[in-house]
Amino acid sequence: MPSSTCSLNWPPPPPSFSSSARWSWSLSSSTCSAGPCAEPFRSNMIALMRRRSGAVARYSLLVVVAFVALLPTYVMFTGAFKTQSDFLSSPFGLPLSPNLDGFSRVLSDQFPAWFMNSVIVTGLSAVITIAVAAFAAWGFAHWDFPGRSTILGVVVSLMVIPPVVLLIPLFQLGAQLGWISTFRLLILIYIGLMLPFSIYMLTNFFSTVPVSILEAARMDGASSWVTFVRIVLPLSKAPLATLAIVNILWAWNELLLALVLMQSNEMKTLMVGLTGFQSRYSLDIPTVMAGMSIATLPLLVAYMFGQRYFIQGLTAGAVKGE
Repeated sequence: MPSSTCSLNWPPPPPSFSSSARWSWSLSSSTCSAGPCAEPFRSNMIALMRRRSGAVARYSLLVVVAFVALLPTYVMFTGAFKTQSDFLSSPFGLPLSPNLDGFSRVLSDQFPAWFMNSVIVTGLSAVITIAVAAFAAWGFAHWDFPGRSTILGVVVSLMVIPPVVLLIPLFQLGAQLGWISTFRLLILIYIGLMLPFSIYMLTNFFSTVPVSILEAARMDGASSWVTFVRIVLPLSKAPLATLAIVNILWAWNELLLALVLMQSNEMKTLMVGLTGFQSRYSLDIPTVMAGMSIATLPLLVAYMFGQRYFIQGLTAGAVKGE
């Protein structure tokens, strides 16, 4: 496509042209540069400007959303290192002279015991859930048995049942068994609530494992157990890590069931203890911020270590053969 410069300067009129001929060439060149010859160039420029403006708008929106999402976390962590007067005078400023009195009050309370209770409940429930879900999902994905689709449909339908509906029956069952304010009751309930989604997610992924790999292992004499443990599980690092993060986040932040079932002050989880802690220190904002920072830190650490698998695990099984 000739440029506008070429349209104006090419072809030059021969020296022997008369004035009328030169006028004809000039008229033709100016018409081409201002007419159809310049239209593709103008269209490309408009399209490029639209793409750039769209990209600028998208990134600007992302920056605004990220700022709004991170602002409470920033205020929480910086407020934990301030005094009450510093926080009230400058809630969004950096702590010029960090103060650790809030953390001292948090650690001198029952916060460490509540923290360990949450670690035990969350860790055991997440590990057992992933182990049970992996075996169940492998069976649903690669074993053919009567009623497989029906059972899987029932398991998936359990995902829509809210925990609040089960609260009173679970409390009555725990009271009859004498398990109120015990770890085993809360862990078993958490496992039951996390299993449907875990089985559904892993079943979708295990269904996408290439059959050629399984057949090659079978031809080499590997049993179904060896194939699952030695081949399938190593290939499932991304969905397993994603599932671990999702289950840990849910179990760590769960409040309603733990509030009703863990009535002993020594057996409370961190979220339950934090609600009473906030009521007791409601006027001491830095102490509350310190407690919330400690409660949030394990979740940030878990996500930082698992973020490389998180997005990959969320999309695992979405496309057949991935």
